[in-house]
Order: sequence, then C-alpha cells, then structure tokens
Amino acid sequence: MMKGPTAGAGVIRQWLSTIVVPAVALVVTMVVISLLAGGSSLSGESIREFFTIAPDFLASRGMFQGGQQPCLPDKNAQSGTMNSTEASVGASRYVDRKIPEPTDFQTDAQGSTCDLYRGEWVFDSSAGPLYTHNSCPVIIETQNCQRNGRPDKGYENWRWKPEQCILPRFDARKFLELMRGKTLAFVGDSLARNQMESLLCILWQVETPENQSTSRMQKWIFASSSTTIIRIWSSWLVHKSTEAVEFAPEGLDKVFLDIPDENFMEFLPSFDVIVLSSGHWFTRRSAYILNGKVVGGQLWWPRQEGNMQMNNVDSFSISVETCLTAVATNPKFKGIAVVRTYSPDHYERGAWNTNGSCTGKVKPLHEVVRNAYTDTMYEKQVASFRRSVIKSGEHGGAKLKLMDITEPFALRVDGHLGPYTSVDPNKKTQRGPDGKPPRQDCLHWCMPGPVDTWNEMLFETIRRELLVV
Repeated sequence: MMKGPTAGAGVIRQWLSTIVVPAVALVVTMVVISLLAGGSSLSGESIREFFTIAPDFLASRGMFQGGQQPCLPDKNAQSGTMNSTEASVGASRYVDRKIPEPTDFQTDAQGSTCDLYRGEWVFDSSAGPLYTHNSCPVIIETQNCQRNGRPDKGYENWRWKPEQCILPRFDARKFLELMRGKTLAFVGDSLARNQMESLLCILWQVETPENQSTSRMQKWIFASSSTTIIRIWSSWLVHKSTEAVEFAPEGLDKVFLDIPDENFMEFLPSFDVIVLSSGHWFTRRSAYILNGKVVGGQLWWPRQEGNMQMNNVDSFSISVETCLTAVATNPKFKGIAVVRTYSPDHYERGAWNTNGSCTGKVKPLHEVVRNAYTDTMYEKQVASFRRSVIKSGEHGGAKLKLMDITEPFALRVDGHLGPYTSVDPNKKTQRGPDGKPPRQDCLHWCMPGPVDTWNEMLFETIRRELLVV
C-alpha cells in the first residue's frame, strides 16, 4: 500500500531538483546579472547583502554543495571602482575568526612535522599586529605605511594558517631565550633588510637592543640573552665588481656567478643562523662572469658580440648554487642556513619602472595570479637549493633549510607600500585623469604587515632545528 505514494513522492522530488530548482537558479542569476550591469538602482551593498543571504537558501535546495558560495568583487576602498584582481575573492571569505594558539610542538595527523607553507590567510582582528607603526624606532620612513597616510589597516590582521597545524604567534621572550648567546644574520638585498627590521621591531617590544653597527654590517645586541642580530648587504650573494672584464667596461656591475660574496663569507663561522635571500637584483643592468669570461648580461650586451650564452634567470640559478654550496661546505660554519625563497611583487599593468601599480589593494587574493617571471625565478632557486643539498653531502646539506614563502605571499597583494612611501601630505595616491598610477612600491612590505609572518616562520624553523619545544 505504501509503494505507490512513496514512488510518487520520489518522482516529484526528482522533478523539483532537475527542473524547478535549476530554473529558479537561472532566474536568480539573470536578475543579479541585470543588477550588476547597471540597469538597477540597487546599491552594491544591497547586492552584497543578497549574496550573504541567498547561498543559505539555495544550499538548502541543493544548489551549492560543500559550503560553496558565489563570489562578488569588493569595491575599491578608495576609488569606489571594482578591482579586477579582487574579483575572485568572495566576501564570505573575510570572516573574522580567532586562531587558537598551539600548546606544543607542531605535527600533522601522521605525526610528521607540519608543512608551514601550505595553508590559507585568516583574518583575525583579535590578535592585532606584533608592534605598531609608532612603537618601533627602526622602521624606515618608506615602509611606515600608517604614518605615511595609508587609510586602511586590515592588512595588519591577517594570519597565516597552515593546513595541518597552527603557526605560533611570535613570542619575543621565547625567541631571545632560544637564541641565547647566538648570532642571527640576514644576508641579501633590501628585502633582507625589510625582514631584519621587522624582527628588530618585534623584539623591541620586550627589550631595547644596543646598536653596535659598523660600516660593514648592521649589528644589534640584546643584552639580557646576548643575542645578536646582524644584517650584511649582498645584492647577488656572489662576488661583484665594477672593474673591466674582457669587453665589459669599467663601471658596469660584474656579477661573478662562481665566486661567493666575500663580504659575508668572511663572517660566516661566527653565525649560528644565516638567512639568505636574493633574486631581484638580477633585473638590474649588469654583466655575468663565469670562469673569468663574460657570458651574459641584463639590460646590457654589445650587439657585435653575438648571442649571449646566459640570461639573467639562468645566471641567478648558478649564483644560488654557488652561494649555498659554499656556505654548506664551509668546515668552520656549524650553524643553520635558511634560504628564503623569491619574494613576489604585485605590479600590475607594468613593472616597477613602467607604471606598474598595486594602488588600492586592501585584501589578500583568494587565488594566486600567476606571474611567469616569479614562477621561473622560484623554480630555478628551489632547483639550485636541491642541487646544493646533494653536492654538500650528508653533513653539509643538513645545514640548508628552505623557507618556502613564495606561494603564500603571492596572495598578499594588499601588504605592499603602494604609494604610501613618504609623509608628504601632497603625495598622489590615486590614478590621475589619464589613468596613470602614482609612483609606488609593490615589492617591499608595510611594517607592521605580512613581512612579520616571515619571522614567525623563521622562528618555527629555528625552533624545529634546535629541538626546543
């Protein structure tokens, strides 16, 4: 007796799910498209409110599976225009949620050490930045975004959440205790300086260090634990000279791809941890030297010399292998060498010197917008790292650690200085009537900002190596 009605109900449900519900979805979609197309007086906020409510209704009818929701681009906070690079970021993604702090050493479900570099950015306003723009005296003017008038602060509140564990908040006192009597050196270009100054700012909140800098290095000592923080400038991590080599004239930078930079190698035995970073200077005008011969150049090459043997990307690859192998095989170096991978920039519609822009970016991307040059530099760097580990052997290779920040930070389009690089109240921060953007920096990072997470990752890397819980 029950079979007939039950079967009939099943037919009705199937009819509803296959015909009626899709029809409703199509009508809803067409209405929203019409609204977005400008044929309605409904405000953008009202449309966003609709998308906040509609998914729950539609999901209950089987329209969206697995919690998926439609995405609506946010308005540019300053210009009021829709931003194409933020269009893939759903408003529902920006839910303010507190990340619980770990209570012990981080492992994944299988008991292995957690991969710090696979995860997502979570907005957590409860934590706040590790320091403020006016609580650290070593923030250089160009990186003090808040003092320079940046109107938004949300970029300070995003925390990185690995998939299988929690990245601990940086504890300055624990760090100084971990590094008691030890020396940490940052070696590289201005991004190495960016990271070093971030670390100093974090530590400055619990102790004022003594500045013992010289003409060859910046040097800060925290007396309570005899912890030393050092920075040494090294644009390419290999030897550089301006003297003439073959047909490369005097005055032009010559990059010796097979000779490590003596400016930091001299001090290497005194370091317990060294953080190495490079890559961006390979876009600068220079000549590349290998085995004493000129093999290539960047933004320079005499036409009469024919084709170059090596471009800047391959030259970068060789330089990384040279530097890392020299560090790992140095018998007097007993410490840890951390290689920070290529830091992504976010110039759009041009490069740093051709009107590239990141103006108005106020939230992380939901998905990485692929950049062929960044991807290639990253791949070359990682491949060179792996070769260096193999060449260095069991003991030397164990000294090398990869801090794989490229993919996570490719999402942080919001964290750069943009046009807020000076306190000048008359500086331009918006595109002009001709559409051209103001001069800006889409490579370095605001302080406080995403760069502070580099040091949380670094702290965890060092802690793992020293087996300190």
